[in-house]
Amino acid sequence: METDRSKICGCKGIRTCLKCERLFGIVKPHFESNKNILGYVFCPYCNKCWSGWDLDSYKSHPQHSGDSFDLDGIFVKLDFISEDEENSLIKAIDLLPWDPSQSGRRKQNFGPRCNFKKRRLRLGEFKGFPESTHFVQERFSTVGILKDYITIEQCSLEYDPERGASIDPHIDDCWIWGERIVTLNLLSDTLLTLKPYRGDTSKYNLSMAPENYFRNRREMPDINIRIPMPRRSLIVMFEDISKRRVCLAYREFTKPYLPGGKYAAESEDIIEKARNFWN
Repeated sequence: METDRSKICGCKGIRTCLKCERLFGIVKPHFESNKNILGYVFCPYCNKCWSGWDLDSYKSHPQHSGDSFDLDGIFVKLDFISEDEENSLIKAIDLLPWDPSQSGRRKQNFGPRCNFKKRRLRLGEFKGFPESTHFVQERFSTVGILKDYITIEQCSLEYDPERGASIDPHIDDCWIWGERIVTLNLLSDTLLTLKPYRGDTSKYNLSMAPENYFRNRREMPDINIRIPMPRRSLIVMFEDISKRRVCLAYREFTKPYLPGGKYAAESEDIIEKARNFWN
């Protein structure tokens, strides 16, 4: 798909949003969850995955039923911010310019420039983060698993049902981003879908992942795990979009780029800028 769509959206190549699909008559396979695959829903109260497809089933805690298992590496903090804080945050975010992005999203990106194929890192125009978002990062210190978190990248991502959002299943790049990915979900509820990855380990710089990253992955059954992402919740880790949704996504450096690491000299200026908040 080489049609110039720059005037209506930010899509390029095979990436499309609902607007350019309608305008240019692009037909894409319709995605539906495969109910023949065993489904589980994560409960943020007991940190277990319970069999079934009802996303609201966690609200019946502790009256769960069915099979369950523990899921490591997912943390959901409900009501991380108040409704008044959410309203103020959205007003401040909307005063900043939004950039068009591929597959329907708009974004605001604050962080260093990364070339994932060549594994190159540079400061670019990164000067820190908006002061209006400062309180969010400060509150990270109240969450036990985030007390030593050094934010390096903050992205505001907007999802709108008029444009849709086609996000391919993926793993965040293991070359530069640390293991904790933090998302503050705003304006509407949604979900995160997890599936076992059985693809080529040459993708996503997976060769640089921790040694235990793929432990037992071949033995894992084909299952879908649905993580509820309620409005104003914080998630430390497919989109169903019914109305406008905004999320603030945060990333940290991987250990070699942190102080004392092998490549700390390359990231020193970036970490210094990441301590700044501007008006």
